[in-house]
Amino acid sequence: MKAAGKKSVRLPRGTQPDIPSYDAIRYLRLLGPSAPVESAITGFRLSCPVRVAALFSGGKDSTFAAYATMQRGWNVTHLLSILPEDRDSMLFHTPNLHVTPLQAEAMGLPLLRETAQAGEEGELDALRRIFRKAPVDGVIVGAIASDYQHQRVNRIADELGLRVFAPLWRHDPRRLVRDYLAAGFEIVFSSVSAEGLDASWLGRRWDNRVVEDLLHLQETHGVHPCGEGGEFETLVLNGPMFHQAIEIRQTVPEWHGSSGIWRVVDAGLGPPA
Repeated sequence: MKAAGKKSVRLPRGTQPDIPSYDAIRYLRLLGPSAPVESAITGFRLSCPVRVAALFSGGKDSTFAAYATMQRGWNVTHLLSILPEDRDSMLFHTPNLHVTPLQAEAMGLPLLRETAQAGEEGELDALRRIFRKAPVDGVIVGAIASDYQHQRVNRIADELGLRVFAPLWRHDPRRLVRDYLAAGFEIVFSSVSAEGLDASWLGRRWDNRVVEDLLHLQETHGVHPCGEGGEFETLVLNGPMFHQAIEIRQTVPEWHGSSGIWRVVDAGLGPPA
C-alpha cells in the first residue's frame, strides 16, 4: 500500500507529538482489581515515567483511549494490533485492520501485530504474544462496557505482570459519542449489524447528525451509541495526534442480509498537517 503525498516524519521512540488541548484526562480510569484509581496512578508516577502500549484496532474507542492517555502525560510507546482469523471474533475488532499501519505512521508510533487463530484460546494466545513484545508498564484498552473483553484482557495481562488501563470504562456512551467529535476525530462507519442500521450507514462520516441518529436508535432499537453490542465498527481517519490524515481512495461496500462492511481497498496518507 503506497502512501499519498509526502511521507510523515516519524517521532523518535518515546516521544509524543504536540497534541491540541482537550479535557480527556477525566477519562483515565484503572481497569481491574487493585488499589483505588488515583493511588495506583500516583504510584506509577512516583516510581518512573509511565510507559504503556495501546491495544489498537483503528476504531474510535481504541484511538480515543490512546489519545486520553497521551493527554494524561503518559508515554504511549507502541500500538498493538491483533488480526483475528475469525471475522466474527467476540474479542477483537475485524474490519479494515490492514489500515492500521497507515494510522500508526500518521501518528508516528511503532505498530506491533499478531495474527490470532480462530477460537478463544487462539485469540488469547495472540494477546499473550503481543503483550510480551512491548517493554512497557501497562496496556491501554478502549473497552467501555464489555465484561467479556475486560476479564480476558486482564487475565492475560496479569499473567505477564502488566497493568491494564481503560480510560473509557463505564463512561456514559451518550457523552462519549459527542466527545469524539469535540476532540476533533474524523470517524467513518466500517461495518454495521443491527436493526435500524442499513447499507446507507456504511462509510458514513460522523457529525452531529450521526450522534443524534445514534441516540435516537438507542431509544427506538436499543442500539448502544458506541456499538459495544457489536452493532457497528468504525475507522478513524484523522485526529489531534495525527500528523497526516488517512485518505480513502477506493472502497467496496458489501451487504449480506442484515449486515455489511465498508471494505477499504486503497488508502494512503495525505499531506502533513
